[in-house]
Amino acid sequence: MERTMDPKFVDLLERFTTWRGYRDSLENITTDVFLYLEETSARLSSENARLKDQMATLQLDHGHEAHSRRELQQHLQLLESQKIELLRDYERLKDHNPYVVVLIDGDGLIFKEELVRQGLLGGKQAAYSLRKAILDQCGEHATNIEVIASIYANLAGLCKAMRLSGAVDSESDMKDFSLGFTQAKSSFDVIDVGHGKERADNKIRETTKWHLKNHNCKQVILGISHDAGYAPFLDELLQDSAIKIRVTILEGIPVVNELAATGVNILNLQKLFRSEKLVEKVPASFEPTQLPTPVSVPLSPFPAPISPVIEIKKAVTSVASTSSINSAGTSTPATSAASTPVPAPAKTVTYARVIKTVTPPPPAPTITLPIQPRAPVPKPAPPPKPAPWNPGARGLDPPLQVSQAALDNIKKRKDHNKLCNNHYLRGPCSKGDQCHFEHKYKPTKDELVAIAFLTRLNPCSQGQECDVDDCIYGHHCPSVQSGVCTHPYCKFKEEDHPPGTKVKPQKQRDRG
Repeated sequence: MERTMDPKFVDLLERFTTWRGYRDSLENITTDVFLYLEETSARLSSENARLKDQMATLQLDHGHEAHSRRELQQHLQLLESQKIELLRDYERLKDHNPYVVVLIDGDGLIFKEELVRQGLLGGKQAAYSLRKAILDQCGEHATNIEVIASIYANLAGLCKAMRLSGAVDSESDMKDFSLGFTQAKSSFDVIDVGHGKERADNKIRETTKWHLKNHNCKQVILGISHDAGYAPFLDELLQDSAIKIRVTILEGIPVVNELAATGVNILNLQKLFRSEKLVEKVPASFEPTQLPTPVSVPLSPFPAPISPVIEIKKAVTSVASTSSINSAGTSTPATSAASTPVPAPAKTVTYARVIKTVTPPPPAPTITLPIQPRAPVPKPAPPPKPAPWNPGARGLDPPLQVSQAALDNIKKRKDHNKLCNNHYLRGPCSKGDQCHFEHKYKPTKDELVAIAFLTRLNPCSQGQECDVDDCIYGHHCPSVQSGVCTHPYCKFKEEDHPPGTKVKPQKQRDRG
């Protein structure tokens, strides 16, 4: 007979079996969770370590980059400061030792014959006059500008031409003139280039280029107004606007059309230079069929312009606005081999004459100098005046104008002969007969001031706290002069003197 199990027991067994299944499942889940957490923790730790290493590397890189950037910034600042200093040096050097150079083709631009005839003395006078005329154009910069002048000429040919034209009586006059011009200034020269038209031209062209490359050269003045052969050279130079303002033609003989058309600046100095070319004189026995032989000076293949000079100058004025042009009038062109025969054989062929009825010339032009305006030198500001010394609440005692004679009279009184300060300064003495000082003396106004001054040498017991309006004693030392207390036995305290006053030691003052 089978035994029947208790239903409750069966139920408990089933429930236990179910619970044990749950328990096993829970343990498995818990184990899985811990395993997962362990794996995750290990993975995160590894990632964290990697990130730390990466962060450390990035920090090093950042520090390096910051250091490099800082160094670059400092280097850049240094370069910027050096650049500014170099620019300042450049500007200073560019305007250091400025000069103007005058290059004259002496075969065509010739000084006035009244100067040449004076020989050595005339040459020196011409040099000084030329230098002054150039400096007069430089305005405020004249005191700092040096003038260099060179005349290039075939000296032998020029001397002969001057003699044949009648400009000088002897060729030695021109030679002595050249010597005087050279001796006048160390920067002035007459250079003999010998025979040959292109010798002087080449010298002037190459020397002009050399000086224009030098920033210290502020102006090149060319004495070539007679020679159209320089026109291509000027055309090339004047393409650069910075160079154009630094080139000027010196006008004696009127500027030829070809040069005027370049728009170059023109400086007229006809007071120093001839305004006409040299022409050889013709003997009195001249035949009508004969033609005068022209002198080779100015050795130019181009004839002088036939049109009046005044028309040329008008054309130049419209182009070269930086320079005013002087109108000296028109001139008749010199006679040449191509001209018509001279109608009067008995007369001498003379130079072209300047028309006498001319309008007064305008003021002399001013050369444009590319010089930076000098910065005004700042005057040091005067030290600020110290504020008046204020000793305290009462302030300074009113000043007294003391007569030395009256002061000496009061000081002479001794012992009982001394005057009573209270009696003479504030009214009757309150001590009456008990006072041992003089009350009957009648002092002058100056002596009353002297009494007040001597009384002020005694410090008021209340000092700056004194509120007595007519107090006769001193509320600060009255003996200070130029920062020194002059009283040998000053009774005032150190603080009763202006700050910085030299006061004698206290022991010596106490002896007073």
